[in-house]
Amino acid sequence: MNASELFNLTGKVALVTGASRGIGESIAKLLAQNGAHVIISSRKLDDCQKVVDTIIEQGGSAQAIACHIGDLTQIKSIFSDIAQQHGKLDILVNNAAANPYYGHILDTDLDAFQKTVDVNIRGYFFMSTIGGKLMKKQGGGAIVNVASVNGVIPGEQQGIYSITKAAVISMTKAFAKECAPFNIRVNALLPGATDTKFASALVKNPQILSHVMAHVPMNRVAEPDEMAGTVLYLVSNASSYTTGTCINVDGGYLLA
Repeated sequence: MNASELFNLTGKVALVTGASRGIGESIAKLLAQNGAHVIISSRKLDDCQKVVDTIIEQGGSAQAIACHIGDLTQIKSIFSDIAQQHGKLDILVNNAAANPYYGHILDTDLDAFQKTVDVNIRGYFFMSTIGGKLMKKQGGGAIVNVASVNGVIPGEQQGIYSITKAAVISMTKAFAKECAPFNIRVNALLPGATDTKFASALVKNPQILSHVMAHVPMNRVAEPDEMAGTVLYLVSNASSYTTGTCINVDGGYLLA
């Protein structure tokens, strides 16, 4: 099998959450470039449609379906739509996340705690269970969870976010172990500091950024496009014997 065949996603249906910008948008565009029909999802339909329009202009195939993964009713609805329209789901990328609180862990209030847990743990879990059942029915699929290096080394002033991302890493391994008999592979991407709106509190603050960069051997922040290639690998035939793996894409941050 040559390289183009290894990464060929023609005929695959992919759902990428949080795909209206940042890392999710980059992932969605790359999957479309490699032949997948990509369902662009986030809370705001208009923002999703802009990404869809760009993909179609570039010759790809995509559609927009709004979904707030902190809402179980919306999660059930998006998979119902996918089942009705496509009859299958080959690829699920759980990328949407919440990080509403930046401050000392002792000052975390219940609202911030609940919002972060509802999206980053409960959301990922039920996206994976409902999506996984659809994959099981068709004979297999690939799930990629976007976690974070903060799930390994907690980010300063990002306590509850880091805790939920550690849960995503454990969740990835649990799903991988139990879903392997159904030919469903489950892996995770662990991004380091990346220049996105989501991470703007970090990358736009010189004091915080300099502290982080002191621990990054490559001494720079990543671009969202630098995350997408790893996801392409994890959802393609190139990784056909890979499951339960968490890949750090962090400029060497975790080496420290």
